[in-house]
Amino acid sequence: MERHSPDRHSLDRHSPDWHSLDRHSPDWHSPDEVAGILGLHVRTVRGYIRDGRLPAVRIGKQYRVAHSDLAAFTGRPRAEPTVHVTTVVEVEDVPVGLADRLTTLVVAGAQQVPGLRVQTVHDASRGHLKLIVLGPPSATGDVLQTIDTFLKAEGQ
Repeated sequence: MERHSPDRHSLDRHSPDWHSLDRHSPDWHSPDEVAGILGLHVRTVRGYIRDGRLPAVRIGKQYRVAHSDLAAFTGRPRAEPTVHVTTVVEVEDVPVGLADRLTTLVVAGAQQVPGLRVQTVHDASRGHLKLIVLGPPSATGDVLQTIDTFLKAEGQ
């Protein structure tokens, strides 16, 4: 794949339709889609790509423009990278009552943190509890610390 890098990220005399840019936010755009979003002729967009002013990836005979590159080209700041962690915690030999209390504690706590999710599965016949924690690294770490502290306090 060939990637063209921009020399600058600005439009000379054109103002993009921000609402249109927000509505059309797939990961990749064709030059035709970019032209529609920016209110430009497709030849102008292809010229920006050829000149290296608008970053694009060539896939076969077609170019694709990343949504983040289009946003940067039009003057919108690039979004900061987002990091999410998925952790699976398995607790063996856990009685039903303890599993219920731990599940309630962790799920209720997770509801207070934006972007943090916890899913639990308890197999009472085997005494096996599985907690799946998804979210930002610091919040995920806090959940793991909470689980560890709770189990130590309960003698597990």
